[in-house]
Formats: sequence, structure tokens, C-alpha cells
Amino acid sequence: MRAAEQALKSFVQFPNASQAHFAMGNCFNPSTDFTSDLEDFPDTLFKEFEPSAHNKEFSVCSPVNNEWLSKACRQGKLFYHTLDFMGHPKQNKHKMASTAKSEKNPVVLLNELRSGLRYVCLSETVEKQHIKSFVMAVRVDGRTFEGSGRSKKLAKGQAAQAALQALFNIRLPSHIPSRSKCNHLPQEFADSVYQIITEKFQEVTDNFAALHACHRSLAGIVMTRGMDIQQAQVIVLSSGTKCLNGEYLNDQGLVVNDCHAEIVARRAFIHFLYSQLELHLSRQQEDSERSIFVQLKEGGYRLKENILFHLYVSTSPCGDARLNSPYEITSDLNSVKHIVRKYRGHLRTKIESGEGTIPARCTNAIQTWDGVLLGEQLITMSCTDKIARWNVLGLQGALLSYFIEPVYLHSIIVGSLSHIGHLSRVMSHRLEDVGQLPASYRCNQLLLSGVSNAERRRAGKSPGFSMNWIAGTADLELINATTGKKTCGNCSRLCKHMFYTQWAKLYGKLSTPISSHGEVPSVYSEAKLVAHVYQSAKQQLFGAFQKAGLGTWVKKPPEQDQFLLMV
Repeated sequence: MRAAEQALKSFVQFPNASQAHFAMGNCFNPSTDFTSDLEDFPDTLFKEFEPSAHNKEFSVCSPVNNEWLSKACRQGKLFYHTLDFMGHPKQNKHKMASTAKSEKNPVVLLNELRSGLRYVCLSETVEKQHIKSFVMAVRVDGRTFEGSGRSKKLAKGQAAQAALQALFNIRLPSHIPSRSKCNHLPQEFADSVYQIITEKFQEVTDNFAALHACHRSLAGIVMTRGMDIQQAQVIVLSSGTKCLNGEYLNDQGLVVNDCHAEIVARRAFIHFLYSQLELHLSRQQEDSERSIFVQLKEGGYRLKENILFHLYVSTSPCGDARLNSPYEITSDLNSVKHIVRKYRGHLRTKIESGEGTIPARCTNAIQTWDGVLLGEQLITMSCTDKIARWNVLGLQGALLSYFIEPVYLHSIIVGSLSHIGHLSRVMSHRLEDVGQLPASYRCNQLLLSGVSNAERRRAGKSPGFSMNWIAGTADLELINATTGKKTCGNCSRLCKHMFYTQWAKLYGKLSTPISSHGEVPSVYSEAKLVAHVYQSAKQQLFGAFQKAGLGTWVKKPPEQDQFLLMV
């Protein structure tokens, strides 16, 4: 028995196979994927030690004394001696370590740092020409990383590389081809955006009741000059998780239809853009110089160089982006995978009187006014789909595109329930076949990131109100999400009618690349059609969704936009 114990101790010294191979001098390929489905043969781990030719570099390669070897085996010290010999080469140790690390593939290197990791296939899709695409995930130190590729092996490599970079700051040469590369925002920058957003929210809600200072979903947009976080400025803040009830549908543009935090943040951002354009109406040159816009020779305005906008959302946007967020690497993952896969990438709509989304199954792209008033649910597109729309058309909307070039987000930071790789796919890769867009429009490539230590999403019933705050304004506004109006009953500064009024003040006074036809259009829907290039790009976007089999974009009843301008 004692002899058996000593024998076991003599070779059970290396729990990781790669270390054992290295210690025994096996010709082990560092790029081999330990997760590949290759059989382990007896001669791959247990090796007979034979004398080798004399080598000046390593003393372990010198002829071995059989008597010493036998004695070392009996004493259980063979592997200690072998490791000692290999730890004292005459060449530069740092150079060897660096070279070995750079030659290893990400999966092998990550396994050496954290052994026993488990990779799970999140999705397996068949694309055009029967080309498969896989998404693999791995959990390391409580964080989950994912990667995509044409095979499971390539997808695992992408996931491992993401973990190495985030946890160990190891950046390996990118030798693994991938279906799509998710552009990650630097983690330190993302964490800084999260911090200044939460600090600003605490500041602006400091004098409010505890009920109004809480949120289930918080969003904000930060403006930077380049990637200089030191001069970052919070532009807008918002909260909310609910939509307008159909019975409060308004034909004068006096209500806000969607009070989800991301959507309110975008509408607050539009208000901010109007205020920046109004600076160009001032006769004081310093006012126009303070604006984020610069006038173009050919007419209209564009953002100044290096002005970037970053959207923070405390939880993953509702819709397709949240179907896999959060995902857990559990044994029952495969049982629900086919359900998720069926509607992967599909357009989704919000539930009128609750939370969550369902696939857009409406065959008619336009809802009817009388149908909604008679009890049909008022359909609102999901936040995921709306953000994807902004990623092509810009944040500014139809009216502002009359004056300015499209304004795109530079990055999105998601606080919790984040699946960055899937978010990248639903934001950008669903629209790869959108085609050639009009001048100034593009399929924007966002930088994406989660945050290191996000606050946990609050449990319980969601508040029935939405909050918005805009830089340069003194007051914080509260909207009843069910009625779409301020809690006091007045219309919000973010409603369509208020934006139409602001637009009319600029019409005919600011430079524009669009030829005007005299008086201000008196009907809101007609004013939106003036931006014909924007409308063309929008129809191209909706057509791309339909062509890809992702569903039909459902519009509100047209009567909602057929109101007159009242000055």
C-alpha cells in the first residue's frame, strides 16, 4: 500500500495536462484546443524517459543516469527535479515566457490561468448559403464572456480572448476569424460613464421624495470631446418602464407615447439639440461658438469634430437584446435554446399595460385609430428595435434632419442583464443587408460595454411615472406614463407638439440643405415629409427588416400626426 501511495505521488503532481506535458518535455502543441473532441491516448501523458543528445541550453536534455532516475522515481521526486531543471535554462527566461504565451491560443492560455472552465453553446444558426454560426459562452470569476464564429472552436477562442483581455489584461494576436467582431468600449471608460450618470441622478433628485428618486430603469447620455472622460458632461437623464395606455391616445401631439428610459432619454436629447441650434440664432458670435454644431458651406449644420455621445442604460433594452440577457450557464440552457432561436433577431413589440415584449406578428404595418379606441392594444416597438433604428437614421429624427446631418451614438453602456455580443448582433448585424444608404446616413458601428460593478436591479412593482432632466434646464420633469402627460396634467416638453413648435421657430431662419417652399408646413405629418432623404432612408430600413424575415415595423395610427401647428 505504501508503495502504491508513493507511486501515485510521483506522477500526480500536475492537475493540468499542459503543465505535465511541459515538465516531461513532450512535443506538445501550445495551440491545441484542449476542448477539441480528440481521444487521449496512453502515450500522450505517460512517457518513458530516454537519454537524449547533449544540449547546451537545457541541462534536462543531458544524458540521464539510469541509476539516479530509478532512485528519483522510488522517492517520488522525479517531477520536482524535472521542473527544477527546466526552470534554469541559460537563455532569457522572460523572452521564453513571452514567446510561449503569444504562441498559445486563448482557450489553452485561459485554461492554464483558470482550470476546469466550462463552455456552453448559446446559439447555433444557419445563415445564407447554409453557413453556420455559433455563439459560445464561458463564466470566469463570476463574469460571463461570449464569442461567435463559424465553428464552436472559433467561438470558444473569441470568448476566451475576451476573458483574457478583461480579467488579465492579456491581448493576444487576433488570429481567429470571426463572423463579426464586437467592438468593446474600454472598461475603465464605461465604468466612468456609469459613475458620473449615477452621481448626476443622485444630485438632481436630491430634493425629491423617495418615491420619485427611485427607478427600475435609468438611462442617460454623456457627451465627451474625443475619449477624454475628464471633460465628460451629462446631457440628459431619464427613467421609466411603461407606455401610453390606448385610451389616452391623442390627436394633437400632446402626449408622450413611450416612457421607457432609453426612449425618454432620446427625446430629451432632441430637446437638447434644439437648444444647441437656437444658439445660432443669436447675434452674439460667442453664443454660436458655444454650440456643438458648426455651419456647413453647402447649407445645414453638423457636429463639431470629436463630439461624441455615449448612452448608458441601467438594464439591457427590452426586446431581442434581452432575450439572452442575462443568460446563465446551467444544465437547462439547451431546453429553452430552441425557443429563443426561433425568434432570434425578430422585431418585437411592448405590452401595453405591462412589461416585456412579444414578437411583432401584425400583418398590417399601420394601426387604426378606431380599432385602438374600441379596445385593441396600442402597439409600441421595443427599445432594442428603436435603438437599432437610431443606429441607421440617427437620434435627431425627421424634423431636425431638415437642419442637421444624422447624429449617432458612439457607444452604449449596459449596467445589468447585459449580453454585449448579442446586443451587437441585434443593433448592427441584423442590418447588414440594408444596402446603400443616402449620403450622410450609415449603419453605425457602436462600441459596447457592460460595467464592472453595476447596481442590482430593484425588485418590485415599477413606478407609474417617468423622469427626465436636460442639461441647461433648471427643472426635473415627471410624466405619468399611462396618460403620457405631466403628473400635473399639462403636456410634457418632450411631446410632439412642443418639438413641432421649436422646429417652426427655426424654419426659415437657419441654414438648411433642403430647399424650402415658403411658409411653415401647417400640419405635423407634412413637416416630417419635408425631410425626404430621411424618409427614404427610413423606408429602406423597414424594407431591410422585412426582406430579412424579421417582421414588419408597426406604426401608430396616422391620425396622431395630423395635427395643426398652433402658435
